[in-house]
Amino acid sequence: MISPRSVLLFVVAAFLEIGGAWLVWQGVREHRGIGWVALGVVSLGLYGFVATLQPDASFGRILAAYGGVFVAGSLLWAAVADGYRPDRFDIIGAAITLAGVGVIMYAPRGR
Repeated sequence: MISPRSVLLFVVAAFLEIGGAWLVWQGVREHRGIGWVALGVVSLGLYGFVATLQPDASFGRILAAYGGVFVAGSLLWAAVADGYRPDRFDIIGAAITLAGVGVIMYAPRGR
């Protein structure tokens, strides 16, 4: 069964990781300075912490599923923050990865 808490944690983790990487990118590649890089490093560290709050205890399962969330979240971030326009193949690929997240995390396992 899909847990609203688990979904929320994936969203928060994606925001922290993608946002942190974006801040580092802005600091280094766009020459915005060490402050941006430092905020990015803090955000990336918080991402690592948030991932530990998932109700499932399997590190491998959480990180595998999060990969799909990261793919879709990265495209969304790029569209909002950088004006990137995902094409239909980007959207189809993101949908496939999110379907994988559903299977990995929320498929009944006979527990």
